[in-house]
Amino acid sequence: MNPTETTTDTRLLEIQAARADITLNAQFDKAFIIMNALAAIIASYGLLADSASGVIGAMLVALLLSPIAGVSLALVDGNNKLLKQSLLSLGGGIGIVMLCALVIGLFHADIPAGKELLARTHPNYLDLMIALAGGAVGAYAVITPRIVNAVVGVAIATALVPPLCTGTIFAARGEWDNALGAYLLTFANIVAIQFAFSVVLWLCGFHKAMDSFYRDKKIVWLNGISLALLVFLFVVLGANTNKLVANMLFEANTRKVLVEQLKPYPGCKLLNLSIGKGDGVTIVRALVHSPFDFTAPDVAKLEALLPASPNGLPIELHLRHVKVNVMTKKGSRYDLSAGDKPELLNSP
Repeated sequence: MNPTETTTDTRLLEIQAARADITLNAQFDKAFIIMNALAAIIASYGLLADSASGVIGAMLVALLLSPIAGVSLALVDGNNKLLKQSLLSLGGGIGIVMLCALVIGLFHADIPAGKELLARTHPNYLDLMIALAGGAVGAYAVITPRIVNAVVGVAIATALVPPLCTGTIFAARGEWDNALGAYLLTFANIVAIQFAFSVVLWLCGFHKAMDSFYRDKKIVWLNGISLALLVFLFVVLGANTNKLVANMLFEANTRKVLVEQLKPYPGCKLLNLSIGKGDGVTIVRALVHSPFDFTAPDVAKLEALLPASPNGLPIELHLRHVKVNVMTKKGSRYDLSAGDKPELLNSP
């Protein structure tokens, strides 16, 4: 037999096997329900405990990638039956995860949000690129038997369940801004994974859709919707990225100004800085340790030196001063008498 024909036959068998595996795994069955419920429980408690290992564990357990793979195959093959089955499984899986996260979120509403929760509330362009790459790797792993274990890496990279749980936990608390941000991240991951998955499948020979192209123009519309959603997300998350970068620069410049202006105060140290919104103002909250007191005029001078807020709102500096005294065997390092306080702030 011709070696070329043998290679072709082997490849066709691999494609058929991959189709069968994707179709089987996209079913809404007992295993799918149990694994996604457990993934939601692990993810929710990992997020509440601010545990990165718990969140990663949920990514490894979840099976939401399977129906997304089914949607991708259905679009490139023009398989309407598989498309409906996969969408129902995906919707059911999302519902299971949200229900579990909602119960846990309501039960533990008193636990403050940590960095793992807050990190998933501001999606940006970089998240979309990670999801695209993850979807491509996932598709290649599924159709290449010897690297099937790479799906584990995809689960970690794309993270479908944690942002979905994050959004539901915040929704349970009525924190809708954070909830919508996390849901947007989930939606972006799903769309990007599906699109990249479809592209890789098409490039690797999965395109039965061409056989029915002239009989069913619905295939064109469905793939067009997928592409349009991806373009829309690029625009939205690109804007989010610009906003995020502007906020990071503002915080960095604000910190630089405060550190520089506080240098002349002996023993003074800026411990923490946070930016927030008030009633029509941008609030800069600074926590300072210093042997010397700060007065309202001091704060006013500091406030006037801060950079302009990226949102265009006026800036209001809230300086939380914790008075400290450094004691040595010879006594206090600083003379804390009122008359010896240094005049150290530059005029605006």
